[in-house]
Amino acid sequence: MSNNFIEEFKLRGFYHQCTDENSLNRMMQKPIKAYIGFDITADSLHVGSLLQIMCLRLLQKHGHQPIILLGSGTTLIGDPSGKDKTRKILDKKQISKNSKKIQKLFLKLLDFKNKKTKPLFVDNSKWLEKLNYINFLRDIGKHFTINRMLTFDSVKLRLEREQSLSYMEFNYMILQAYDFLKLHEKNSCILQIGGSDQWGNIVNGVELIRKVNQKEAYGLTTPLITLSSGQKMGKTETGAVWLDRDLLSPYDYWQFWRNTPDNDVERFLKLFTDLEIDKIENYKKTSNDINNLKILLANEATKIVHGKEESIKSEITAKKTFVDRSTGENLPEILFAKNKLEKGINIIEFLEEVKVLSSKSEARRLILNRGVKINNETVEDNNYFIKINNENFIKLSLGKKKHFKILPK
Repeated sequence: MSNNFIEEFKLRGFYHQCTDENSLNRMMQKPIKAYIGFDITADSLHVGSLLQIMCLRLLQKHGHQPIILLGSGTTLIGDPSGKDKTRKILDKKQISKNSKKIQKLFLKLLDFKNKKTKPLFVDNSKWLEKLNYINFLRDIGKHFTINRMLTFDSVKLRLEREQSLSYMEFNYMILQAYDFLKLHEKNSCILQIGGSDQWGNIVNGVELIRKVNQKEAYGLTTPLITLSSGQKMGKTETGAVWLDRDLLSPYDYWQFWRNTPDNDVERFLKLFTDLEIDKIENYKKTSNDINNLKILLANEATKIVHGKEESIKSEITAKKTFVDRSTGENLPEILFAKNKLEKGINIIEFLEEVKVLSSKSEARRLILNRGVKINNETVEDNNYFIKINNENFIKLSLGKKKHFKILPK
């Protein structure tokens, strides 16, 4: 077991703040339990959660046991951190469904074979739904002051902008601190890791454990990841970059990383792959083409989420699509009515029905700019007619980077 978790945490760019770094470093010379909480607001996780997942993987690498806290209880309220408005409230049935799918996703993302570092799934609804309000106020609420709570960004920024903050949301920070207390008592968990926007909530948990149990616990936060341009990382034209293949194909996931801006490639190799730091440095020195590093990033990042086979398939598909101008087997597939394709359909109507563009006007603009291709042939005007005879599929290209395989059904 390596004892240099904090050192590698810093080298990879994960580090933002720590409540007591020297003391935590000493504690981590032996295996510890650490947790990260995940909201259950959707039935999958997206790239925005990937840094936290990489932290869990790093914990395992260094011999520590991660706890995945599924926030079914707190999802009923909604975390106000970094939010401008109240989140949509989900019912218990939907939260339960989301939780099951997210647990299934984690089975692929983390190592469950090593008994010593096997992740624990814990759901905070087990204790939050049993709380007696009067007892909770008396035993836990007494350790929090309104004066202090008003200083945290999750509250202060909303009030400064004169945006509403419900009493329900105001209580979220207390419930998150209580989560840490319960995990400390029930699972001997001494470390919470979270994004920088969670700093106040994490500190509250550390202090609550100290006040209630007279024990030390620690908090560690990661920075907000942005592109070198300042743009928020993890969004595309079509929305969130999901980790579930049912919501985003492995090929599209591979392409997301392949399209990383030049200035971010080395940083993202450290943040979002398992490659050792010295290997990344060596690749950088020996590679004369940034595109080779982008392909390396796409392959390694995709391997973590979708496996090595899908990573290889995606690279081969990209090569066939962009270099050989043929159709790779891993392109995103869209089913389309066979009778319409046999009869023939206008290109504008076709693009509207396959739902890959936002409107007919966008389709017309793209055609005008020679950005639409059918089977590698440029569509010259809006009167273009698509018709198949015995073909098994149609290759649709939009611009240089978006390609689809249209399958008759």
